Amino acid sequence: MQPSRRPRRSRTAIVTIFTAAALAVTGLLAGCSADGASADAPAKSGVARVSITLASDGSNDTCALSATSAPAGPITFTVKNESSTAITEVELLSQQRIIGEKENLAPGLKPVSFTLTLGGGTYQVQCPGAQKETQTFTVTGKAATPTGSVQSILKQGTDGYATYVTGVVTAMVTAVGNLKAAVDSGDLAEAQNAYALARPFYERIESDVAGFTLPGHAATDNAGNLDYLIDMRASNLDDTVGWHGFHAVERDLFQNKAITPSTVAVTAELQSNVLKLQTLAKKLTYKPEDLANGAAGLLEEVQSSKINGEEEQFSHIDLVDFAANVEGAQQAFAFLKPGMTKIDPTLTARISKQFDAVNTMLEGYRDPSALGGYVSYTAQLRSTDANKLSQAVQALQDPLSTIAEKVATAH
Repeated sequence: MQPSRRPRRSRTAIVTIFTAAALAVTGLLAGCSADGASADAPAKSGVARVSITLASDGSNDTCALSATSAPAGPITFTVKNESSTAITEVELLSQQRIIGEKENLAPGLKPVSFTLTLGGGTYQVQCPGAQKETQTFTVTGKAATPTGSVQSILKQGTDGYATYVTGVVTAMVTAVGNLKAAVDSGDLAEAQNAYALARPFYERIESDVAGFTLPGHAATDNAGNLDYLIDMRASNLDDTVGWHGFHAVERDLFQNKAITPSTVAVTAELQSNVLKLQTLAKKLTYKPEDLANGAAGLLEEVQSSKINGEEEQFSHIDLVDFAANVEGAQQAFAFLKPGMTKIDPTLTARISKQFDAVNTMLEGYRDPSALGGYVSYTAQLRSTDANKLSQAVQALQDPLSTIAEKVATAH
């Protein structure tokens, strides 16, 4: 379909740092590590140090940890992408929560580092696209566990989620900057790849940032609606406002297969609006029910515009957006999970199991050589698989939609 199906990675790395104080870090941290890694990370100036190296031998992409354990306390992770084109991010997880991530990694960039203070337990470093995507990393010593009332635990979750959203928006700014650079260069294949890499960021947090209206515009005026200006589709086209945002770029790159002065202009406008969104998103605060409603809303997005192929009608990377919506919903739920475990452990376990089922299903569509890392969502694939995809999401959405009331009324 495209001149080059293998994604070319972004030129700039972004580091998002999450502190244990903000997130009450506990749980699982799996990594992508080479065989033969040392057991304990060496320490310097009271900080344990772990190197993560991304590489490719032409057929396999690897994500290697220099150590598989460290004592509780500050740990600095330094990531270098030597040659991998399939791995663009490294995520640190605790209890399925992304507590730190690097996006837009590209071969040849100088190493980037971040530091987290971790309590004892088993965590995950996840490297999507690596031959071995996860491996256990153990932190020895005292584990930090949520304490206090259910509401105080939920508050810790909402604070952590706010940091997550800010990090995603920051990474989106970088990815859209890379898209603009590719469009400005006139390289169609590079621009197509950059488009696929930029799309997931907005889809992960769309339910949180869709309500912003620019000054001087009414809430009903799409000319000032940031969600419309960033993510409008043909199906909700306002003829008086016209095409804008990601899908205006998508139409040029994939349907017209041409970069014109109009493409350059609309990409520059997209970058400007994403920067405005970044400023606004930094001011967001959340209640527990906001996370619950947002998670349910992202799954509704899957059902309403991804499964039917409406979202990416020119590039057909709908499964990339599908996976991003599910990831965003799972992150919102994961930050609520410590509180929900106290409120309704049976329901919490059921939702966790359904997330696992959906993610396992999505793994079947992964293709590291495809744009965005997932197979093209063709009309033929929709005809055979849309019902299966819809049923899996519905089985998750039904129990997930019940938790907003529970967290809103918890004591």
